[in-house]
Amino acid sequence: MTPQEILQLIQRHEFWLERKPGGGRANLSGMNLSGFNLAELNLQSAKFSGANLSRCILSGADLSYCDLFCVNLDAADLSNAVLHRADLRGAHLRNANFTGANLKEADLRGGALISGNPANPATMLRADLSFAEMDAAMLQSANMSGADLSNATMVEANLESALLCGANLSGVNLRGAQLEGADLSGANLTGANLADANLTGVNLTGAVISRTNMTRVEMNRAILTNVDLTGADLTGANLAETRRALSRSIHDIVRDHVTWVESDGVMGVRAELSKADLSHQDLTGADLSGADLRGAVLVGSRMAGIRLVMSDLSEANLEGADMEGAMMDGVNLSNANMTAARLRGATLASVEIKNSDGKPTGRLWPANLAGADMSRADLTNAILSGANLAKTDLTGAKLHNTNLIGANLRDAVIDPAQLTLALRGKES
Repeated sequence: MTPQEILQLIQRHEFWLERKPGGGRANLSGMNLSGFNLAELNLQSAKFSGANLSRCILSGADLSYCDLFCVNLDAADLSNAVLHRADLRGAHLRNANFTGANLKEADLRGGALISGNPANPATMLRADLSFAEMDAAMLQSANMSGADLSNATMVEANLESALLCGANLSGVNLRGAQLEGADLSGANLTGANLADANLTGVNLTGAVISRTNMTRVEMNRAILTNVDLTGADLTGANLAETRRALSRSIHDIVRDHVTWVESDGVMGVRAELSKADLSHQDLTGADLSGADLRGAVLVGSRMAGIRLVMSDLSEANLEGADMEGAMMDGVNLSNANMTAARLRGATLASVEIKNSDGKPTGRLWPANLAGADMSRADLTNAILSGANLAKTDLTGAKLHNTNLIGANLRDAVIDPAQLTLALRGKES
């Protein structure tokens, strides 16, 4: 196609986006557009798969939702371009300039190029961003799993919640970058510069750390399973509350804990799971009564029917956990995060205190949920009689037929309409 024909095709594409007569979606797949100036154009949702866009000027262009599968963008200028949710799987982006670009939720994984000949196998292509300029780029929730980002410059880039599993980040400059909640499991960080970066909650499981500059990094709640940090410069780094893998399987821990409970501590071992990462674990029906789970992470865990009588889960993160029918009398959940947790039919009542002879003392040990965040939690048919709910956030929580008789609701944040659906007995 001649340059004039391509410009006419782009004009029809703009009409298509604006729903004007004569419009049509641009399909430039497989075309050679090397060196073209397409700056500031609205190319949203256009098809470019397999096209040669090397050295193209695309600064400020809108390429959001574009099909850029296996495209060649080597040395292209994409500064301040918008590539929101663009499909860049298997793309060649070597020496490309993405300074200030928006790549939120873009897909930069490898891709399989299938030939027309059934006898030839598919060719697996790895997204190549080596030596790319991505300073201040917006890459929140982008998927760059397995991508080659070696020697790229990503100073102060935003990579919050990005997927970089198995990515080659050797020699990359991530100084001051935002990587909160990102997944760098299995990534190669040899010789990388992460000085002043925010790695809060990042997953570094199995990452290769060698000659890595991690001075003054924020690594609070980072997961460091199978990571050797001896090859990193951690001067001034904050490593508070980092988490490592359990030394034994959760099955073995629960088994030994049950033995400990049933033998009154004579045999077995008490479960010491303080700050352990148990996210998305299946603990259905497990008995962890009396276990130490302070600060543990149980996000999205399956815990239906679990027993946590007199267990300590203070400051634990149980966001989205399924705890339907759980038995948690006398549990300590003070300052825990139970946002959107499912607690239908769960019991969080008091435990009767007995003396050394096993006789009742007449005293009760209530469940403690003081200061917990239970916003949007489902407490339908749950029993919280006598529980301490002082300063508990119950915003948006479901309280249909919830037993709150004798509960301490002082300074609790609660929807009055939901409160009318609960069982309260006398005012508390």
